[in-house]
Amino acid sequence: MKLGKRLATIAALVPPGGRLADIGTDHAYLPVYLVSEGIVPWAVAGEVHQGPFRAAGEALARVGLTDRIELRFGDGLAVLAPGEVDTAVIAGMGGPTIIEILSACPEVTASLSCLVLQPMLGGGAVRRWLAASGWRAVAEALVEEDGRLYEVIAAAPGAAEEYEDILYDIGPLLWDRRHPLLRDHLEALLAQARRVAAEMAASPQAVSSPKYREYLAKIAQLEDKLACL
Repeated sequence: MKLGKRLATIAALVPPGGRLADIGTDHAYLPVYLVSEGIVPWAVAGEVHQGPFRAAGEALARVGLTDRIELRFGDGLAVLAPGEVDTAVIAGMGGPTIIEILSACPEVTASLSCLVLQPMLGGGAVRRWLAASGWRAVAEALVEEDGRLYEVIAAAPGAAEEYEDILYDIGPLLWDRRHPLLRDHLEALLAQARRVAAEMAASPQAVSSPKYREYLAKIAQLEDKLACL
């Protein structure tokens, strides 16, 4: 089975040999690939929406992996018991949703040895939550697929290093290793911050808010980082 670039990048950050949960599995492409390739021996595919849940069940039946991939209907990590899996993948969701999922079942989250997260937006919020919650980033990746840039974060339990605040938005490991797509990533973050600031500038009340000043400071910091590349 061949994965697209985004899922292949996520798959590459899954530690081999452990038990996996793919939360929000959609069509179960990721667990099917990881199990069929022998990267993980067993997986849970969790899905909360009926349409994708049925599609995943049909996909698992087609490839004959229903004995090694258990499809479960439910919300987030609630489909798991503590200690049941080693690694949880949560991909294709907004950063606030990922944080909600990790926070909603603390016993399950605390029992994991690896998180592989792919926020569609709000990567900085995810990194800040991880650092505040006893997780440290062990790998970060950027991948471009169909004209869109995605960031992937792998984390393990442990005390995180303290970073300059803007690096939580950029990705400290992406910055340290000067990822080949880092310039594109910074330009995308800068465009987003400028867009929000421009929208806020249309409101006198918003302009006087601390949030507006935060965005102006973020824009300046991102411009400084971009100038360093």
